[in-house]
Amino acid sequence: MSGCDLYDDIGQSEDSPEQVLTTSTWLRKKGTGIRAWMVVDTMGKAHVVEAGKHAIMRRTGLPARDLRILDPILSYPSTILGRERAIVINLEHVKAIITAHEVLLLNLRDPSVTPFIEELQRCLLSHHHASKYQVGWLEEGNGDGSNGKNLYELDIPHESRVSENRDESSKVEGKRDIENQDGSAVLPFEFVALEACLEAACSCLETEARTLDQEANSALDKLTSTISTLNLDRVRHIKSRLVAITGRVQKVRDELENLLDDEEDMAEMYLTEKLVHQNLEDSSDSSMNEIDEMVDEASQSDMHDRHVTK
Repeated sequence: MSGCDLYDDIGQSEDSPEQVLTTSTWLRKKGTGIRAWMVVDTMGKAHVVEAGKHAIMRRTGLPARDLRILDPILSYPSTILGRERAIVINLEHVKAIITAHEVLLLNLRDPSVTPFIEELQRCLLSHHHASKYQVGWLEEGNGDGSNGKNLYELDIPHESRVSENRDESSKVEGKRDIENQDGSAVLPFEFVALEACLEAACSCLETEARTLDQEANSALDKLTSTISTLNLDRVRHIKSRLVAITGRVQKVRDELENLLDDEEDMAEMYLTEKLVHQNLEDSSDSSMNEIDEMVDEASQSDMHDRHVTK
């Protein structure tokens, strides 16, 4: 995809996530449909872009109906969708689009999104170092698992052990299924991002449930000691909140179960694998075209030589 296609109708901001959250750039521009998106790349670097609906559709290959699922103004149920070039996630405060090389986030004015972005950046940076270091390790002929350290737990980059001339190889080989030295597979980028999204949504529900449990115990203790209208109203209010959070948990659970039961949807989520296959097909088609051109040129040259000889 060319730079013009990628950033058509998009204005970039160099502010940090914390600075951007306090500015007016998050206000939706009336009549234009332009929204502010946080984009996190494979190295965990984040920046903000302002993009219209059609620009995001070109960037991710998603139809308009899928983008509506992420609209914070609309109330859509918990959703995880696997598409040809992207995964759409709408779980609690997490509203994201995951592609094979970046994550686009909405709902940025929500305070609970900030820690999620920070955790997502940490996970993606660790994944980048794990993939890059593992590729360098295998290229050096040391893929025997002698060092059992989990590469996702590396605290510092290992660029010193992987020379710069391997960068292009890392980009290609990193798209394939490689393994950590402890034998565990290095997940593709999209699954690392998906895991971070699921963990953030579940952690949010768990925190709310724990807080509600503490409030419920306190309210029941007071009601036991003193039966009053105030204490009864408080217990009723907590019960209503408990019913609401139970429903939210059930929606997330149902969506995950439906996803796991649908093999086609699961297969759609292997974005990196599909991208690699597409690149191989394009390369194969290009090679075949070059061969055909060479054969045609050779045939024309041979015919010309025969004509000259006659």
